[in-house]
Amino acid sequence: LGYEAPPTLLQSGNAVFRGRAASTAAVERRLEPAIARRFGFAVDCHVRSAADWSRLVAANPFGAEARRDPGRLVLVLLRRSPAPAAVAALRAAIRGPEVVRPGDRVLWAYYPEGQGRSKLTLPIIEKALGASGTGRNWNTVVKVSQLLEE
Repeated sequence: LGYEAPPTLLQSGNAVFRGRAASTAAVERRLEPAIARRFGFAVDCHVRSAADWSRLVAANPFGAEARRDPGRLVLVLLRRSPAPAAVAALRAAIRGPEVVRPGDRVLWAYYPEGQGRSKLTLPIIEKALGASGTGRNWNTVVKVSQLLEE
């Protein structure tokens, strides 16, 4: 597709690349059909610029948790910013100790007991917020940041 230097991060579904200036939505619209043609299945792409990613990392509302237990902090990238009423509905639906905080086209979710047995799954988050999303734990967020610095 003409993007440069597209290394991927492990098998996490993350890639870092350079290309002509375009909105992140425009890049998503280019990537999604190309991936479907190439691999035979549809995926939602959630693209952020390097500057967007840096702002997300700096805006982390769970700094202490990220330092103490990064595998239990999840950044959920969304297609659009969650509406306050949708976040309230999501919070009301949480049945465990999980805590969520919205941001600009993201939702931060902290799982004090881990994600393994949590009832707060991505499909529940997507349904409550009315937006597709993809989650990455803080360890992966940091690794993407390191790729961006290279």
